Amino acid sequence: MSKLTHIDGDGAAHMVDVSAKNETTREARAEGIIQMAPEVLEAIKANAMKKGDVLATARIAGIMAAKKTSDLIPLCHPLALSKVAVEFEFLENGIRIEAMARLTGKTGVEMEALTAVSTALLTVYDMSKAMQKDMLISDIRLLYKSGGKSGDWTAE
Repeated sequence: MSKLTHIDGDGAAHMVDVSAKNETTREARAEGIIQMAPEVLEAIKANAMKKGDVLATARIAGIMAAKKTSDLIPLCHPLALSKVAVEFEFLENGIRIEAMARLTGKTGVEMEALTAVSTALLTVYDMSKAMQKDMLISDIRLLYKSGGKSGDWTAE
């Protein structure tokens, strides 16, 4: 593992200075899964939840969360995101959520994509917990990142 960028020579945490970096187009994609009972999944598909449209609300929550990542994660730079997307895939026993964040800037958007997918998953849970309290959120991970000095990376 390379030297930690958020730790200085004395071991103190600090915000990385990105002022000398070149601006490049950067994109990141992240995913996560929420598992649930068949009746909960069917209620979400049918838009029959008492709290409203679960997926529309989760999409908005994910986008809003990506925009607020620097308020939630210490040492993250506030970013002017140019695009955030949150998509849903129905699985046999739940929903897979994928989030994408993009910008042209001096630092990556991995944390924004991960924050978006995490918040979207939590929103699905919140809006569905009246039907099932033991839903399982899992497998949150970075799928892909592009741009910057380190270039492209794809999960195996």
